[in-house]
Amino acid sequence: MTQFAPSRRPRRAARSRRPLPCATLGLATLLTAGMAGAQNEPAASSTALEAADATSKDALERVVVTATRGAKAVEKIPGAISIIARDEIERQTLVSEDPSQLLSLAVPGYSPSRQKLSSFGESLRGRSALLLLDGIPQTNPLRAGGREGYFADPMIVERIEVVSGASAVQGMGATGGIINTITRSPKQVGTRHSLQLKFGTQGHEDTQSWKAGYMLSHKSEGADGFDALAYLGTRRQGIGVDGDGRPLGAESLHKSADVFLKLGKDFGAQRVQLMVNQYQADGFSDWSDVPGDRLTGRPTSAKRVHRNFGAPRNQVRSASLEWTHADLGGGHASLQLFKQDFKASLTGTIFNVFQDAAIAPVGTLVDRSELRADKWGLRSSWVRPDLGLLGLELSVGVDVLNDISSQPLLMTERFWMPPLKYRSIAPFTQLEYELGNLTLRGGLRDERSRLRVDTFKTLAFYGHREVTGGEREADKLVKSLGGVWRFGKSGWSAFASYNEGFGPTDVGVVLRAVRAAGQSVNKLVDLQAVVTDNRELGLAWRGKTAAFSTSVYRSHSELGTQTIVSNGLGVVQRVPITVNGFEFSGEWQALRDLRLNAIYSQTRGRTAAGPKLPMDLDLGARAQGPDKLVLAGQWQFAPAMSAQLTAQHFRPRDANVGKRAGAVKLDEHFKGYTLLDLSARWASPWGELSLGVENLLDRQYITYYSEANYAGTNEDYYAGRGRSLSLSWRRDF
Repeated sequence: MTQFAPSRRPRRAARSRRPLPCATLGLATLLTAGMAGAQNEPAASSTALEAADATSKDALERVVVTATRGAKAVEKIPGAISIIARDEIERQTLVSEDPSQLLSLAVPGYSPSRQKLSSFGESLRGRSALLLLDGIPQTNPLRAGGREGYFADPMIVERIEVVSGASAVQGMGATGGIINTITRSPKQVGTRHSLQLKFGTQGHEDTQSWKAGYMLSHKSEGADGFDALAYLGTRRQGIGVDGDGRPLGAESLHKSADVFLKLGKDFGAQRVQLMVNQYQADGFSDWSDVPGDRLTGRPTSAKRVHRNFGAPRNQVRSASLEWTHADLGGGHASLQLFKQDFKASLTGTIFNVFQDAAIAPVGTLVDRSELRADKWGLRSSWVRPDLGLLGLELSVGVDVLNDISSQPLLMTERFWMPPLKYRSIAPFTQLEYELGNLTLRGGLRDERSRLRVDTFKTLAFYGHREVTGGEREADKLVKSLGGVWRFGKSGWSAFASYNEGFGPTDVGVVLRAVRAAGQSVNKLVDLQAVVTDNRELGLAWRGKTAAFSTSVYRSHSELGTQTIVSNGLGVVQRVPITVNGFEFSGEWQALRDLRLNAIYSQTRGRTAAGPKLPMDLDLGARAQGPDKLVLAGQWQFAPAMSAQLTAQHFRPRDANVGKRAGAVKLDEHFKGYTLLDLSARWASPWGELSLGVENLLDRQYITYYSEANYAGTNEDYYAGRGRSLSLSWRRDF
């Protein structure tokens, strides 16, 4: 019988001897065990299983999590922590390489994937999540364009750490939580190679896909060793079809490429590490959307076209230089310098906002915008355990971020949004005290920010208004407090926490749409932070063959941001927002080789139609996902063979029926849908052979945001992908 470690905290599942199924990732013990298992090939004997089981015990005390800015056992963190292990990332990418689909399956409060290049409508607990790559910010809250979801090939990812609920520990933008993608590092001494080939099809024309990737890993022996990891990969996929065999909408990934390099050198207790990742994702340049019909239920499709402009494209370059010292003044010190360059060009179109009679007759001018963000910064911390008292730990540090974001129009060399020059300096401190079965933690972060915008003119659509430049400053002290109580050896544990997160309003949307004369940045821009407080209670139990965890939370922001869309244009309003939620995770080791598990989440958000108005509106699909249930079963049916079946169900949702914001109707309707996915792996003598089937029953459905969004049109009524078959081969040598 599989043995489980004693329960220490909520959101933790049974520790196991086998690789993780996806739905159990919210349970921290199981997740950590999966991290250990991910370092090995699928188990082929009981000896290998015992070795992986022993490794997982050590991993519990070594996990480095986003929530603490340092090494901390997950069981001692008062909050909802999920760790998506390498093994689960590999299993899910057999079915789909879409990163948001992985998050939707693994994280209870994450909304359904759009299956597009755009991530509008994808949220965490009804709010925005801060995306990081090795701690480097990937999101752009100054101008939230919804194109930040693709920034790395899954092949380079070791694990994904998710902090659900507001958090300020990593800086601005985490009003809904933090999603930190951690890249891989060499594990074994020596030089190793890994080659991956993948082919997929839906059995229709223009639905084939393929991927090729090569990874080189080297690690030398000794305390002063050197290690290196390099990866080169490329992927291409056709337009794809829905369950009825109709081509999908064109706003999806067509091809991508990733070049990754990580170099590290140890100097006794010190380490220096360089990481560089260059990622590019392109959409389709030879397909164009064919409008659907919301009244009859016909989804948006696509047809082949000839265009004079390039495809939608994401280009992301992330780099960091990190120094750590394991014993500086009795504590662990880290210093990271980082740089991130982001460009996301959108599809060219005859958009009414882009028209200018001085350039071309109105109604004929084609243009395309590009979201740009250039960031550099510094992250530093020092963690000192047993500071004058056994069990007392002090963490201090300071973060610096410099961000220049803009939105030019590429074909006419105009600026839709002028350059926004943002800088923040944020010192922070945190104290933790552990006494027996009790762990207490509290922290403060002082965020001091400044935004500068030069004088600029709006587009002709807004009247060519000159907006006087200016500078705005803000200072906000954000707090966190929490505790974990472990009920001896009973298997029960509980936590309570209070955390604040913050982020700026979407400054770009405000400034680019100025219509009145005589305006200035100082009048228009309110840098007052969107402060969100998250109160949460959690309870968990773990026995020998079963486990569950559950939590309830309330997230509130007195001065939140809501975007009201009318005629395709968004207007930002500062209104209160409250989100209440419930989450559950459970697992049952039904048989030695069969594990069943589930996650369920319920999200209820409320807001107002405008400032000082009653909070009588449901939070819309742009911010909130539907209730979600994910069930999964993993069967190790042979020593080197395993299979996993996953069911995801999104419940129907009707919101704001008969309600308006001014002249805008806010009705939202979602019918719900259920999908099945299947994956199987065989550790053969010739390498690992794998099968993945997405949408196993070939279900025809409309994706959540496309169906529910009240501002949706016939042009964005997108169906989900029909049944897709993928075959892959990987050889490590």
